[in-house]
Amino acid sequence: MFSPRAQSLIDSMTSRVVVADGAMGTMIQAAAPSLDDFQNHEGCNEILNVTRPDIIKSIHERYLSVGAEAIETNTFGANFANLAEYGIEDRIEELAFAGAQIAREAADEYATEHSPRWVLGSVGPGTKLPSLGHAPFAQLRDAYQICVSGLIRGGADGILVETAQDLLQAKAAVIGAKRAMTEMGTKIPIIVSVTVETTGTMLLGSEIGAALTALTALGIDSIGMNCATGPTEMSEHLRYLSKFSRLPLCVMPNAGLPVLTADGAHYPLTAEELATAQNQFVHDYGAGLVGGCCGTTPEHIEALANRVKGEHPGRAAWIDEPGLASLYQHQPFDQTMTYLSIGERTNANGSKAFRDGLLSENWDDCLEIAKSQTREGSHLLDICVDYVGRDGARDMRELVSRLVTSTTLPLVLDSTEANVLEAGLECIGGRAMINSVNYEDGDGPNSRFAKIMPIAKEHGAAVVALTIDEEGQARTADTKFAIAKRLIEDLRDNWGYSLQDIVVDTLTFPIATGQDETRRDGIET
Repeated sequence: MFSPRAQSLIDSMTSRVVVADGAMGTMIQAAAPSLDDFQNHEGCNEILNVTRPDIIKSIHERYLSVGAEAIETNTFGANFANLAEYGIEDRIEELAFAGAQIAREAADEYATEHSPRWVLGSVGPGTKLPSLGHAPFAQLRDAYQICVSGLIRGGADGILVETAQDLLQAKAAVIGAKRAMTEMGTKIPIIVSVTVETTGTMLLGSEIGAALTALTALGIDSIGMNCATGPTEMSEHLRYLSKFSRLPLCVMPNAGLPVLTADGAHYPLTAEELATAQNQFVHDYGAGLVGGCCGTTPEHIEALANRVKGEHPGRAAWIDEPGLASLYQHQPFDQTMTYLSIGERTNANGSKAFRDGLLSENWDDCLEIAKSQTREGSHLLDICVDYVGRDGARDMRELVSRLVTSTTLPLVLDSTEANVLEAGLECIGGRAMINSVNYEDGDGPNSRFAKIMPIAKEHGAAVVALTIDEEGQARTADTKFAIAKRLIEDLRDNWGYSLQDIVVDTLTFPIATGQDETRRDGIET
């Protein structure tokens, strides 16, 4: 359960409109801190949390004084990628804690019994794109965990993973945040805000549907958009989120598309124009957390607060379309005109050509087999690299890290080994499926089921559940049904899985095996 103040944030975002603050960077520039203030790390705004807390607090106070109810910490760059550029990555928690502490102090001074003020711990994307191999997933995840620990200790009421450009980076931040909360024995909301470029996709080509599917599966508490564009360019993507998500929506656009002038970038949207656009998002799409990003000022936030005060988010009935996602697009489970087809030629145990490519480490050949299945109409790709004598985790990492940017199809990771599955999941920014979980060696603490499920759950993966238990593969209809029922109830009640994210494989062998024990498989199924 959330803390009372954190719960009130989520409740307020669904029952009325919460107004957030605007840009931080331009406000810092206007304060003209010296190079000494930056400790000679010019441009590293987070340093000011410890050297010039007065500057940062005064910015928070400017926004609070004009009606902002939620303020973001000055910690956008308190991550591994950003701070490593200055050689101070060991200061992540220190700077995150200080930033949250300043914001908490300012918020508390403006809060009243009936009008709380919330602190959102800002978690920025950094400068590394893990989907392109710029940094290992685990390194980014662990650094985000450190950052969020500092934010929580400093008094943050929620974590805002913002300006997400790479879904795998956003996934690292969310998982890191959840690990921090587990370690600290607390829970606060996680809000994820993605950035969609004027091209209509995120920086790496992800459509908004892929982002929604991948991020919702991680168990976040709110989703939305910020940065890159003004409200006009966001409208269609927000419509999609409103239609296909029941999570509270957050919207923090720039003050229009920047116009380059002799004095630098100019953001043309006036305060009243931003307020009008955001008011429309509240009524048309049900935005519950509204604020501003680049180019927005206290004047913008004041106009926004005056416009939406007392308004209620208007949400139409949402459409539930469960499925998986590649880095690029959403793939529904329900195929209107056909069945959901899983291409299985990218399987070392089922395709000699793929196995030969794997053993020779000719990854281009393996990718070509995957692409051929895409051309032939597969909806998902089953990836299995299990082969005796090979390092499965390494092979899975080598192949999947290439596949995620080479195919538009979601992946089904197929292995009996937990570490192999985890290696693959750490390369996937979209939403994958795990093939498979079962009770072949029981469901005790040392079983394969108990090792795989925490990994699948953490990464938001759907699962294939096999009708096998401690007695072996189910052969009769009654046994198949009983094992399936046991698996479904376990996954639902103990692991928090939705029924729609469980695929039951009844393991029906074809009669062509020639074995007497399999002759009735089709009939029993």
